[in-house]
Amino acid sequence: FSLQALDNFPLLLYILAAKTLILCLAFAGAKIYQSRRVEAQRLREASKNAAEKKDE
Repeated sequence: FSLQALDNFPLLLYILAAKTLILCLAFAGAKIYQSRRVEAQRLREASKNAAEKKDE
């Protein structure tokens, strides 16, 4: 185990932390996007149902 590897250790930790952060943000973004899409679909269904009830 060389000393040069220890010199790079903080850098490796930073890279690991950055990767983790990016993954977390990506998953959070996907979840938010998905829930917004579902919500928009629900709103469309509700407005369509309301329009159909009005026509009756």
